[in-house]
Amino acid sequence: VQLQASGGGLAQAGGSLRLSCEPFGSLYMYSLMSWYRQAPGKERELVADITTGVDTNYADPVKGRFTISRDNAKNMVYLQMNDLKPEDTAVYYCNAGYKGVGKRILGPWGQGTLVTVSS
Repeated sequence: VQLQASGGGLAQAGGSLRLSCEPFGSLYMYSLMSWYRQAPGKERELVADITTGVDTNYADPVKGRFTISRDNAKNMVYLQMNDLKPEDTAVYYCNAGYKGVGKRILGPWGQGTLVTVSS
């Protein structure tokens, strides 16, 4: 069973999208849930992550525009993306992993969801 992100699509610059992700098994199994993205021709990069204790971390390009959250009752993790820019165009991936001492321990990659932002 793979982790699958959903909610991608086409948006205009300045618009919004919300991505969703349900991990395999209980959300409580994973101390760190993350969103990554990979644009064409570029390496995969961290967008945001959230711990079990709901501490959040954001990449500089998305600070103030994106919000990561987790709903333990629904066993879901979300990425609310506002004020989208063409440079946000990428395949977005969810990852269920763990927070080690000074490092992230990532789980297997699942299928991503494509976000395309038009200018």
